[in-house]
Amino acid sequence: MSLLTDIPLSAIQLYLTAPYPCSYLSNQEARSQVATPAHLITAPVYSELVQRGFRRSGTFTYRPHCEACQQCTPARLVVSEFEPSRSQRRSWNQHRDLSIQLHPLQDKPEYFDLYLQYQKDRHADGSMNDSDPEQYRSFLLQSHVDSLLVEFRQGDELRMVSVIDVLEDGLSAVYTFYETRIPHTSFGTFNVLWQVELCRKLNLPYLYLGYWIEDSRKMAYKAKFQPLQGLRDNHWQLINPTELKQK
Repeated sequence: MSLLTDIPLSAIQLYLTAPYPCSYLSNQEARSQVATPAHLITAPVYSELVQRGFRRSGTFTYRPHCEACQQCTPARLVVSEFEPSRSQRRSWNQHRDLSIQLHPLQDKPEYFDLYLQYQKDRHADGSMNDSDPEQYRSFLLQSHVDSLLVEFRQGDELRMVSVIDVLEDGLSAVYTFYETRIPHTSFGTFNVLWQVELCRKLNLPYLYLGYWIEDSRKMAYKAKFQPLQGLRDNHWQLINPTELKQK
């Protein structure tokens, strides 16, 4: 039985936000459909919502709902069928000396410092370029579901932080930020590969990678991890590899 149908229809409601500037496509307005109330979105309910294309930002669970644009495609990697490419294997070998620790969501000043550097270098022109520590904590360090914070260190130096949600059928990559000023590194690729391995250890079939957007350069990395499924017409289906390779 659907977990959502176990909840009274009046308990989980969906509402539309006001339009706001799209973070991924220039000169576009976006709207989101938000699921409320947040305190009733437990880990099992959230797992089903993710299967229906939702994600979360802090305690807000949402999915894109734009009238004039349908480019945000929920995407997930089929873990059992994934085989790393040659360049991905190089990335894995290059960074396998990183020490990795899993924590509950927690705050450290060095996290925020790394986050600020990452935003400045990678998202200086975007809406996520925010130096407000409260916005950062609200976005990454608040959750009503099963969430982990993962530290990646090289010696004593913090190199990367990743926030992950644990679902009933997979892991959901919430957000990752990393050191951008060391040449010839590929921390982001290594992070996805590490999450794939964690899925395998936990016997979880999918790694949810957020939204794939056809015309967004920031989303291009997702095309490198295949087979990639997209939620289209309410069905998870393979995103055509030819379609991905064109991006």
